[in-house]
Amino acid sequence: MKRRALALALPLAALLAACASLPADKQPLPGETLSGRLALRVDASGEEQPRSVVAGFELQGVAEAGRLNLSTPTGQVMAQARWQPGRVVLVTPQGETPYASLDALTREVLGESLPVAALFDWLHGRPWPGAGHVAQPPGFRQLGWAVDLARFADDTIVAVRESAPLVTVRVKLDRS
Repeated sequence: MKRRALALALPLAALLAACASLPADKQPLPGETLSGRLALRVDASGEEQPRSVVAGFELQGVAEAGRLNLSTPTGQVMAQARWQPGRVVLVTPQGETPYASLDALTREVLGESLPVAALFDWLHGRPWPGAGHVAQPPGFRQLGWAVDLARFADDTIVAVRESAPLVTVRVKLDRS
Protein backbone atom coordinates (compact mmCIF):
# COMPACT_ATOMS: atom_id res chain seq x y z
CA MET A 1 0.00 0.00 0.00
CA LYS A 2 2.87 2.41 0.65
CA ARG A 3 3.87 2.08 -3.01
CA ARG A 4 0.33 3.00 -4.07
CA ALA A 5 0.36 6.09 -1.83
CA LEU A 6 3.74 7.06 -3.23
CA ALA A 7 2.54 6.46 -6.78
CA LEU A 8 -0.44 8.72 -6.17
CA ALA A 9 1.64 11.40 -4.49
CA LEU A 10 4.34 11.58 -7.18
CA PRO A 11 2.23 13.14 -9.97
CA LEU A 12 0.92 15.72 -7.50
CA ALA A 13 4.38 16.47 -6.16
CA ALA A 14 5.71 16.92 -9.69
CA LEU A 15 2.79 19.17 -10.50
CA LEU A 16 3.34 21.36 -7.45
CA ALA A 17 7.12 21.43 -7.72
CA ALA A 18 7.14 22.68 -11.29
CA CYS A 19 9.45 25.68 -11.50
CA ALA A 20 8.28 27.08 -14.79
CA SER A 21 4.85 28.52 -15.32
CA LEU A 22 2.62 27.67 -18.26
CA PRO A 23 2.07 30.05 -21.14
CA ALA A 24 -1.33 31.70 -20.99
CA ASP A 25 -4.05 29.97 -23.01
CA LYS A 26 -6.00 32.87 -24.49
CA GLN A 27 -8.56 30.77 -26.36
CA PRO A 28 -11.97 32.25 -25.50
CA LEU A 29 -14.40 29.88 -23.82
CA PRO A 30 -18.17 30.07 -23.54
CA GLY A 31 -19.46 30.54 -20.02
CA GLU A 32 -17.86 32.33 -17.15
CA THR A 33 -14.70 32.60 -15.10
CA LEU A 34 -14.59 31.85 -11.38
CA SER A 35 -11.42 32.24 -9.34
CA GLY A 36 -10.19 32.01 -5.80
CA ARG A 37 -8.31 29.69 -3.49
CA LEU A 38 -8.83 25.96 -3.21
CA ALA A 39 -7.77 23.63 -0.42
CA LEU A 40 -8.19 19.90 -0.95
CA ARG A 41 -7.56 17.28 1.71
CA VAL A 42 -7.73 13.51 1.33
CA ASP A 43 -7.80 11.81 4.74
CA ALA A 44 -5.63 8.82 5.55
CA SER A 45 -7.08 5.49 4.52
CA GLY A 46 -5.59 2.14 5.47
CA GLU A 47 -1.84 2.49 5.04
CA GLU A 48 -2.14 5.58 2.83
CA GLN A 49 -1.07 8.86 4.36
CA PRO A 50 -3.27 11.96 4.19
CA ARG A 51 -2.67 14.25 1.22
CA SER A 52 -3.46 17.92 0.75
CA VAL A 53 -3.16 20.63 -1.86
CA VAL A 54 -3.61 24.38 -1.52
CA ALA A 55 -3.61 26.44 -4.69
CA GLY A 56 -5.09 29.40 -6.42
CA PHE A 57 -7.53 28.44 -9.14
CA GLU A 58 -9.31 29.85 -12.14
CA LEU A 59 -12.23 27.86 -13.53
CA GLN A 60 -13.39 28.92 -16.99
CA GLY A 61 -16.06 27.72 -19.38
CA VAL A 62 -18.92 25.34 -18.74
CA ALA A 63 -19.25 21.74 -17.57
CA GLU A 64 -18.94 20.41 -21.14
CA ALA A 65 -15.90 22.47 -22.22
CA GLY A 66 -13.59 24.37 -19.95
CA ARG A 67 -10.29 25.01 -18.33
CA LEU A 68 -9.09 24.80 -14.71
CA ASN A 69 -5.83 26.55 -13.85
CA LEU A 70 -4.03 25.78 -10.59
CA SER A 71 -1.48 28.36 -9.53
CA THR A 72 1.17 29.02 -6.90
CA PRO A 73 0.76 31.74 -4.25
CA THR A 74 2.76 34.04 -6.55
CA GLY A 75 0.27 33.51 -9.37
CA GLN A 76 2.29 31.23 -11.66
CA VAL A 77 0.07 28.67 -13.37
CA MET A 78 1.60 25.29 -12.52
CA ALA A 79 -1.02 23.07 -14.14
CA GLN A 80 -4.02 23.39 -16.38
CA ALA A 81 -6.80 20.92 -17.05
CA ARG A 82 -8.55 21.45 -20.39
CA TRP A 83 -11.60 19.59 -21.57
CA GLN A 84 -14.07 19.51 -24.42
CA PRO A 85 -16.18 16.70 -25.86
CA GLY A 86 -13.83 13.82 -26.70
CA ARG A 87 -10.67 15.46 -25.30
CA VAL A 88 -9.30 15.92 -21.77
CA VAL A 89 -5.68 16.95 -21.17
CA LEU A 90 -3.49 18.05 -18.30
CA VAL A 91 -0.93 20.66 -19.29
CA THR A 92 2.16 21.18 -17.12
CA PRO A 93 5.55 22.74 -17.87
CA GLN A 94 6.62 19.18 -18.82
CA GLY A 95 3.98 18.92 -21.58
CA GLU A 96 0.46 17.61 -22.23
CA THR A 97 -0.97 14.35 -20.91
CA PRO A 98 -4.29 13.08 -22.32
CA TYR A 99 -6.93 11.41 -20.12
CA ALA A 100 -10.11 9.50 -20.86
CA SER A 101 -12.20 11.85 -18.68
CA LEU A 102 -12.03 14.61 -16.09
CA ASP A 103 -12.71 11.96 -13.48
CA ALA A 104 -9.65 9.99 -14.63
CA LEU A 105 -7.51 13.15 -14.67
CA THR A 106 -8.38 14.19 -11.11
CA ARG A 107 -8.04 10.61 -9.84
CA GLU A 108 -4.54 10.33 -11.34
CA VAL A 109 -3.29 13.74 -10.22
CA LEU A 110 -4.97 14.01 -6.81
CA GLY A 111 -5.41 10.36 -5.95
CA GLU A 112 -9.20 10.79 -5.82
CA SER A 113 -11.76 11.94 -8.36
CA LEU A 114 -13.47 15.31 -8.07
CA PRO A 115 -16.75 16.29 -9.76
CA VAL A 116 -15.25 19.19 -11.77
CA ALA A 117 -18.33 19.52 -14.01
CA ALA A 118 -20.53 20.03 -10.93
CA LEU A 119 -18.21 22.71 -9.51
CA PHE A 120 -19.58 25.35 -11.89
CA ASP A 121 -22.97 25.09 -10.17
CA TRP A 122 -21.75 24.30 -6.67
CA LEU A 123 -19.67 27.50 -6.66
CA HIS A 124 -22.91 29.38 -7.34
CA GLY A 125 -24.55 27.69 -4.36
CA ARG A 126 -26.81 25.40 -6.36
CA PRO A 127 -26.93 21.71 -7.28
CA TRP A 128 -25.61 20.61 -10.67
CA PRO A 129 -28.52 19.84 -13.02
CA GLY A 130 -26.68 16.77 -14.37
CA ALA A 131 -27.53 14.60 -11.34
CA GLY A 132 -30.16 14.28 -8.65
CA HIS A 133 -29.70 15.96 -5.28
CA VAL A 134 -31.22 16.08 -1.81
CA ALA A 135 -31.62 19.33 0.11
CA GLN A 136 -29.69 19.31 3.37
CA PRO A 137 -29.77 22.82 4.84
CA PRO A 138 -27.61 24.80 4.75
CA GLY A 139 -26.70 23.04 1.51
CA PHE A 140 -27.39 19.81 -0.35
CA ARG A 141 -26.07 16.32 -1.10
CA GLN A 142 -25.15 15.34 -4.62
CA LEU A 143 -22.94 12.73 -6.29
CA GLY A 144 -21.91 11.34 -2.88
CA TRP A 145 -20.80 14.79 -1.64
CA ALA A 146 -22.27 17.01 1.07
CA VAL A 147 -22.05 20.61 -0.13
CA ASP A 148 -22.11 23.04 2.81
CA LEU A 149 -23.27 26.56 2.01
CA ALA A 150 -23.30 27.89 5.60
CA ARG A 151 -20.61 30.47 4.66
CA PHE A 152 -21.78 31.10 1.10
CA ALA A 153 -22.47 34.78 1.90
CA ASP A 154 -18.72 35.03 2.65
CA ASP A 155 -17.91 33.36 -0.72
CA THR A 156 -16.86 30.11 0.98
CA ILE A 157 -18.09 26.67 -0.06
CA VAL A 158 -17.11 23.37 1.55
CA ALA A 159 -17.79 20.02 -0.11
CA VAL A 160 -17.09 16.73 1.65
CA ARG A 161 -17.12 13.37 -0.11
CA GLU A 162 -18.71 11.03 2.34
CA SER A 163 -17.22 7.74 1.20
CA ALA A 164 -13.78 6.57 2.30
CA PRO A 165 -11.33 8.05 2.11
CA LEU A 166 -12.95 11.27 3.21
CA VAL A 167 -12.18 14.12 0.79
CA THR A 168 -12.74 17.77 1.75
CA VAL A 169 -12.66 20.62 -0.75
CA ARG A 170 -12.76 24.18 0.60
CA VAL A 171 -13.14 27.04 -1.84
CA LYS A 172 -12.87 30.76 -1.12
CA LEU A 173 -14.04 32.67 -4.17
CA ASP A 174 -12.63 36.00 -5.28
CA ARG A 175 -15.57 38.25 -6.10
CA SER A 176 -14.96 41.37 -8.13
